[in-house]
Amino acid sequence: MELEGKVAVVTGGGTGIGRASAKALARQGAHVFVAGRRQSELDATVAAIDPESATAVACDIANADDLDRLYEADRARGDGLDVLFANAVAAEIALLSEATVEHVDKVLDVNVRGTFFTVQKALPVLNDGASVILCASTASDRGEEKLGIYAASKAAIRSLARTWSNELAPRSIRVNVVSPGPVDTPGVGVAFGEENAAAVKARAAQALPIGRIGMPEEIASVVVFLASKGSTYMLGADVVVDGGQNQI
Repeated sequence: MELEGKVAVVTGGGTGIGRASAKALARQGAHVFVAGRRQSELDATVAAIDPESATAVACDIANADDLDRLYEADRARGDGLDVLFANAVAAEIALLSEATVEHVDKVLDVNVRGTFFTVQKALPVLNDGASVILCASTASDRGEEKLGIYAASKAAIRSLARTWSNELAPRSIRVNVVSPGPVDTPGVGVAFGEENAAAVKARAAQALPIGRIGMPEEIASVVVFLASKGSTYMLGADVVVDGGQNQI
């Protein structure tokens, strides 16, 4: 129970990496505020944990009022915030020649602007010594077609982590990044189309040195590590969890 008595917030907690991370943090003793846009998925996450150990808060991180409501729920609990996993993401893809203003605005509004304000608005409730974990992606280091704006948004997350690490160090707040490679989440179907999801996953698995794509629980275990005392000497780090994709 590494996080006994701690309070955590997980954005994008309704499915995939967010849900797995919320469950993993709760197993370590944290009370988890699970935030996301779809109430039914949030309720399912809370039910999978325990209503005594998790609270669902409907929240679109691109909406400042929603973020205020999220942190007001945390403030009302009275224990501050010890772990923030900024995981919510817009995973849309498009070729340079096909990208629209709406596509660019949506991806940047959620992945960059939304993540920025997710952390900024958390500052008043973050306890000294808290752990802030940002979710980037190995896509930021590759030139894979159709991922231009998505990859750029994740490169921005890596950059923000470095700056925030310096700015928040006086409060002993640690900012680190987890960068997953291909992971078996519903987001694959959202990005590439449900009819293409199986083929996309199969192609990714063939290209990975480890021979398979990752599972959300494998990313969640790294999130728990970055939230725990085991990572207290880590600041501004980017922990790549990609089956060797960008490493070998």
